[in-house]
Amino acid sequence: MPPHRRIKGFTLIELIVVMAIIGLLASIVAPRYTRSVERAREASVKTSLAVMRDAIDKFAGDRRRYPASLDEMVQMGYLRSLPEDPLTGRRDSWVMLPPLPESSMEGGVGDVRSGAAGRGLDGTPYASW
Repeated sequence: MPPHRRIKGFTLIELIVVMAIIGLLASIVAPRYTRSVERAREASVKTSLAVMRDAIDKFAGDRRRYPASLDEMVQMGYLRSLPEDPLTGRRDSWVMLPPLPESSMEGGVGDVRSGAAGRGLDGTPYASW
């Protein structure tokens, strides 16, 4: 073909090379993305636990007893709403623990933990946070 009549476009080899480069970059980025999403979920769980534990302590300090349930803390205004556990995606998966035996106050909820199964990125079980 004469040079002025050539059809412009990419060759098959050029397209394959570009696709290989895109695939390589995607395989490098994908694990980092999923790990950052997991880190964000774990940070959210830790923040929710800290807020609920602080609310339990404030409830106990004000009322001289521990709350009977997390719902009671919501009803009394110590929590605006029960947070969702980002690891389970549910609000009812929080595990409520009784107060320590050496505590002189009565009540049902002395501590709260995540009900998610498995381990965090640091290797500790979610149930121990």
